[in-house]
Amino acid sequence: MSFEESHWKDAREILARVPDTLVALLGDLPDGWVRSDEGPDTFSSFDVVAHLADLESTDWVSRIRVILEGGEKPFEPVDRFAFREWSEGLPLEDVLAVFGERRQENLRTVDSLLGEAPDFSRPGLHPALGPVDLGQLISAWVVHDLTHVAQIARVLSKRYRTAVGPWADYLTVLHDRENPGS
Repeated sequence: MSFEESHWKDAREILARVPDTLVALLGDLPDGWVRSDEGPDTFSSFDVVAHLADLESTDWVSRIRVILEGGEKPFEPVDRFAFREWSEGLPLEDVLAVFGERRQENLRTVDSLLGEAPDFSRPGLHPALGPVDLGQLISAWVVHDLTHVAQIARVLSKRYRTAVGPWADYLTVLHDRENPGS
């Protein structure tokens, strides 16, 4: 499937909703909920929100700019853990606000950058994946967000892993993954 302008409108709708979705899901939850994770080297819900907020400054829009400027140079690699430098000690509400503000600004920026007749087949160069195009990058942005929304739901669900008793067999969100990662 090729990415078209109508896909951008749909993608934009999802991207615009994720910050509010996370506020609704996580806002006002105690730290025990938002700071729990799936074990060593995994992200808590707090970490996920901070990671998403960080990428709003370091990843998606800067890569869109590289593509629109010609796409010859590879994208800058992203440090998935850079959020720890600025988010440590902040309350979740502040990190949610940062994410929401950055996302709104980025969506306005992308609208402006794309202009009236965007060419979503414009090429870019990912440092690990090789050639990609603008439509793939925007699609990956959406799926990245949704992956982390699912991750947050999974991490929150696991707080009830033993409390659900025998229903655990039916509740696949509670089943361990080989590599839950971040």
